[in-house]
Amino acid sequence: MQNDDRTTIVLRRTPESAAMTENLKRAMAITARINRLTFNDADEVRALFSELIGKPVDESVLLIPPFYTTGGTDIRVGRNVFVNQNCTFYDLGGLDIADDVLIGPNVSLITSGHPIDPSRRRDGVTARPIAIGRNVWIAAGATVIGGVTIGENSVVAAGSVVTRDVAPNTLVGGNPARVIRSIEE
Repeated sequence: MQNDDRTTIVLRRTPESAAMTENLKRAMAITARINRLTFNDADEVRALFSELIGKPVDESVLLIPPFYTTGGTDIRVGRNVFVNQNCTFYDLGGLDIADDVLIGPNVSLITSGHPIDPSRRRDGVTARPIAIGRNVWIAAGATVIGGVTIGENSVVAAGSVVTRDVAPNTLVGGNPARVIRSIEE
């Protein structure tokens, strides 16, 4: 079920929930295979990542294991993308990563969560997309929450929690992330 505001809701005990669970099992099996590999196995990592997301990735993409995801099929990745070790991509809401993006170690891109209302929290999963523009750098340990767009050439400082859109050519940092300065040349 899709809402007008880009929020996907997957209720428990539905065909959509069953499909999500099967995709999660598939993703866990593939990521376990990825996580047995090393930096020197870049071609095999790329092949398994392509299998995970259901489409070929460019040979310029470099992902360093370990890596974690809940689905994979809702990830789209451009050319010349670098994903450092120990990253987590929860992609149910959709995750678009443009060309020339650098993602530091321990970064979490989390498109899904649960309803805030305590009485509804176990009813299912809610998800909103994340879009990362061209030439973005997301530094070590940052977390990006669903519904966020990060504009091209921007930088997310280490350890930041991004809960709102980031304008192009902007450095943001903190929790929640706030604008630190423009980085236009």
